[in-house]
Amino acid sequence: MTDELSLRGKWTLRAHGRTRVFVKRPVESSAHVLMKALMWALYLPVYPELGVEISIGHRYKPDLVSLEQGEPRFWGECGHVGLQKIRYLVGRFRRTHLAFARFEGGLHSYAEFFEKALQGVRREAPVELWRFPHDSSERFVDERGNIQVAFADLEGRRFDHS
Repeated sequence: MTDELSLRGKWTLRAHGRTRVFVKRPVESSAHVLMKALMWALYLPVYPELGVEISIGHRYKPDLVSLEQGEPRFWGECGHVGLQKIRYLVGRFRRTHLAFARFEGGLHSYAEFFEKALQGVRREAPVELWRFPHDSSERFVDERGNIQVAFADLEGRRFDHS
């Protein structure tokens, strides 16, 4: 991603005919902001009203969310997420499509967290894990801020309904 796309921690990015400004907070890494932008672009065709960093009045604040009648129908988390939070989300939001993304490491050990968290939980929506390659900004974001990323570009794992 080039410096022309950012101005004082704000990145203007485009995907699927939509433009969104992503704001990098001082405590947030550039990688985390990039991952939110990539997830936004990835799920935007499925959830056209996908919001970023919206408080929904629950214990945790999603990185990405799509609401239906005030309840999340999609919840996206980027970066490291601990087992306690995973357990809370898979149990509390059983009808919500949950997606988790990360850059570092493979999915195998991370998937073990989810297998433990999902044991005995009856869900009505999938849980997905995605790993973005380290060169994602070069691969998926052009010099004008256009994001082009597809599920086929990523390593992923899906846990379907229990």
